[in-house]
Amino acid sequence: MPIRFTLRQLEYFVAAGECGSIAAASQKLNVSSPSISSAITQLETELGIPLFVRQRAQGLKMTEAGRTLTGQALLILNQATELTRMAATVSNTVQGPLRLGCLVSFAQIVVSGLRRSFEAQYPDVHMSQVELTQNEIFAALRRAEVDLALSYDLNLPPDLEFHLVKELPPFALLAPEHPLAICDSVTVHDLAAYPMVLLDLPISSDYFLSFFTRAGLRPVISERTRDMAVMRSLVANGFGYSIANFLPLNDLAPDGKPLKFVPIVGGVPPIAMGVLGVPGATSSSTHAAFVEHCRAELI
Repeated sequence: MPIRFTLRQLEYFVAAGECGSIAAASQKLNVSSPSISSAITQLETELGIPLFVRQRAQGLKMTEAGRTLTGQALLILNQATELTRMAATVSNTVQGPLRLGCLVSFAQIVVSGLRRSFEAQYPDVHMSQVELTQNEIFAALRRAEVDLALSYDLNLPPDLEFHLVKELPPFALLAPEHPLAICDSVTVHDLAAYPMVLLDLPISSDYFLSFFTRAGLRPVISERTRDMAVMRSLVANGFGYSIANFLPLNDLAPDGKPLKFVPIVGGVPPIAMGVLGVPGATSSSTHAAFVEHCRAELI
């Protein structure tokens, strides 16, 4: 009797193996833990072999058979993704699933609106999203866990293609009572004397700190956080200024306190935001349409 399995079962199996637990895979895929556990159990039953050793205190440990199957599972998933791209190209229609990754620093500002407007324009497209750091985006694209990703043009590897959407100049976030909040613009020399709340995300933080390095300055970093919302609240409560490139939709921190946004001038470079994908990804009509949609919406 032929063995039968679904792509979803393989996807859940690979995610559980990479994460080391059902709970972590559930969070990564935004799928319930029982659904992932059931899919893996069904796959093991169909294959007639155990893929994991369940360890209550230590999560999942992959068996030798599971490790052997992982390589073939990834190959099948990648081939299925490529088949979907080819089908969309041949049919020249905008349809099917679109898995979108987004840089965590601005995902909360842009992704939901982009998804809603794109699906409204193309009702045969069904999008899903995941928020990632820059390095996580690179890995997810290479493993075909996402189809495209919204990101910055920072430290991009040569095996991925970047499609420019817009350039974003930097600005300083300040509490209204900050001495620099009355300025129309500031320079890094103005900022260097004051405490800084650094948005401490991989690669992004290097970009912000490079402003000072090029000017021969060293910022006074008083706080570090990897969360954009926490950074805005720290600034609004007077713990220091911060730097960002994506303007929030309003001038309030998450706790309701006001913020001021002041452009940074004096030779600091803007950052390029765009859509990142594997080479040839935009040969798909759906993917190409999404890139153009981003350019139209994110003006």
